[in-house]
Amino acid sequence: MGTEDENKIHAMFLPYMAPGHMMPMVDMARRFAAIGTKVTIIITTMNALRIKNAIDRDIKSGRQITLEIISLPSTEVGLPEGCENMISVPTPEMSIKLFHAIELLQPQIEKLFRDFRPDCIVSDCLFPWSLDVANELGIPRIAFNGSGFFNLCVADSISRYEPHKNIKSETETFVVPGLPDEIILTRSQLPDIVKARNNFSELFDRLKESERKSFGLLMNSFYELEPAYADHCRKVLGIKAWHIGPVSLFNRDTDDQVERGEKASVSKHQCLSWLDCRNSKSVLYICFGSLTRFSKNQTTEIAHALEASGYSFIWVVGKVLKTKNDDCKDQEQELWLPEGFEHKMKENGQGLIIRGWAPQVLILEHPAIGGYLTHCGWNSILEGVTAGVPLITWPIFAEQFYNEKLVTQVLNLGVAVGNEVWKAWATEDSTLVKSKDDILKAINAVMGNTEKATEMSKRAKRLGELAKKAIEEGNSSYNDMIGLIEDIRLYKTTNGVSANCDEGAKMSSIRKLGEFAKEK
Repeated sequence: MGTEDENKIHAMFLPYMAPGHMMPMVDMARRFAAIGTKVTIIITTMNALRIKNAIDRDIKSGRQITLEIISLPSTEVGLPEGCENMISVPTPEMSIKLFHAIELLQPQIEKLFRDFRPDCIVSDCLFPWSLDVANELGIPRIAFNGSGFFNLCVADSISRYEPHKNIKSETETFVVPGLPDEIILTRSQLPDIVKARNNFSELFDRLKESERKSFGLLMNSFYELEPAYADHCRKVLGIKAWHIGPVSLFNRDTDDQVERGEKASVSKHQCLSWLDCRNSKSVLYICFGSLTRFSKNQTTEIAHALEASGYSFIWVVGKVLKTKNDDCKDQEQELWLPEGFEHKMKENGQGLIIRGWAPQVLILEHPAIGGYLTHCGWNSILEGVTAGVPLITWPIFAEQFYNEKLVTQVLNLGVAVGNEVWKAWATEDSTLVKSKDDILKAINAVMGNTEKATEMSKRAKRLGELAKKAIEEGNSSYNDMIGLIEDIRLYKTTNGVSANCDEGAKMSSIRKLGEFAKEK
């Protein structure tokens, strides 16, 4: 028994404290444990509560997975007690405080790595210093990149060729050179840090360097979704990466789906019973992620468009947190929806309003869902693709405009609402971007009974089938997962010269791991 435990790979996971980073990393950690790897997740007290039930279920099923809980110094940086995740911070100012609190964790986390001496460190790309600890311990650091291959390729080409430098107008289009497809952007859709160096430039330089020097990248994607870009990353950019997604599919039962992320503000029964009363593909799902804030005016325009569309909908409504009182001082309010709108939608049965967090995977997988209006966060795109539904795209910040182009210009899987302006902070109130008519036009293009809508629906369904197949034994994401574990094992046994090992011996080990995973 001791020999068996000694031969097990021990992987320590370090997720970043934001829903879009933490959820897929926890899914990955649980997947590692499911195929026989010993797993430790380093996490803070309040964030541990978000995943405790799922981890407890894994432990009861015999998997070797534990939480190493640490304390975030919230009060030391001026944060309220318990404010330990980006979803809990409503303003850019508080976000900066949370960034600082997370930075202060570095010595504590480094000590844990040295004490446990795992066989590898899997850490979010936002922890570049974890590479230094891995090098000190002589173990591989695998960086989790929260986006897809397409985003990596677009970002690299823009950095390499700077096509936007010759563009004078913010609204003039240009083609991103050096890519497998013709990708069209405007300067206004580019992140500020791309157009000019700013206070974050040095940090992002360090993140890129750390990714490049790591053992490789762990990607929440699957080969069939973006094959040309997975190949481009590996062959042109020289990036070693493993695609093991969509990781949301590792949540197979409804308890895992409902409890993934935050505590849902509606029950599983309430969601499913409402959807069960709707026809197939008749419902539009609307969610802009956990961080986006809209102005009250923009929220009103969305509400009017949904009502005018006549389609049934589920809308996960975000808060508008910052307003000014008569003394021009900030005051916190919850301005959710136009007066009377929620009551009217409940009375006529057209819409289900969910405030805060929703069991998104559970909802999207329901056959009544026919379209998804999304902010183009990578997790949301993958979850929509996996569910086989076409998308309406409304990017806001980060790499979301790049993700939109994959959906609308490569996959032809959706229609853009038409937002053109990137902003630095999702939590800032945005001015009115799109009117009721703009939104309604996009909704009808996806939900309407047209040839284009039918074709998008067919493509979405096909991609959803490929996504589910990818994680099954013998297919692309499954093989990359098993191959990654074997690469870590070979690194451990050969002190980092696994690339020179006998290929036959390597394949034999992969087959054995596959047999073990199948048993699990």
